[in-house]
Amino acid sequence: MKKNLFDIITELQSENGIQVSKVINDSDDLINDLGFDSLGLAVLTVIIEEEYGVDIFEKKIIRKVYEIKELINE
Repeated sequence: MKKNLFDIITELQSENGIQVSKVINDSDDLINDLGFDSLGLAVLTVIIEEEYGVDIFEKKIIRKVYEIKELINE
């Protein structure tokens, strides 16, 4: 069973010391709203590719949660 995208994001935030204080929304920006830096985005990319078989940054720069959801069909 694949992990839910919101669970993946929340786990990464916790592991990187980012305080998880709000509900994640589809319109959230990965950097400005959720606190990801370039290393965090790289880790997120690897996890999503392992879970869903999709390279989220293959064709363009992804900034919003909904853009990832569209690519993984969640």
